Amino acid sequence: QVQLVESGGGLVQAGGSLRLSCAGSGSIFTSDAMGWYRQAPGKQRELVAASTNDGTTNYADSVKGRFTISRDIARRTVHLQMNSLKPEDTAVYYCALRRLWSTSWDYWGQGTQVTVSS
Repeated sequence: QVQLVESGGGLVQAGGSLRLSCAGSGSIFTSDAMGWYRQAPGKQRELVAASTNDGTTNYADSVKGRFTISRDIARRTVHLQMNSLKPEDTAVYYCALRRLWSTSWDYWGQGTQVTVSS
């Protein structure tokens, strides 16, 4: 029904920047919320940033001021601009989508690896 494909991950030195993209296809509605999660090895999955249907954005405290989530006009693609990257940002980053009527995140991408050295 919904497919999410992430891209843009890679290896970067501390202080550098990366821009992740998530291309959605299938039955995606403008009312859907989209967001980014990350999971580091042996650690709990955490919500990094989310963009809801009314334009509200939310960020984890650890990334506020450094990361920015954005969506295209059609609201089928979501980006995560990551600046001033730190080694603790190293994780697999997942794109996710939540229906307006849902209480949980319904669809997930395959993930893209972000590795920050030093």
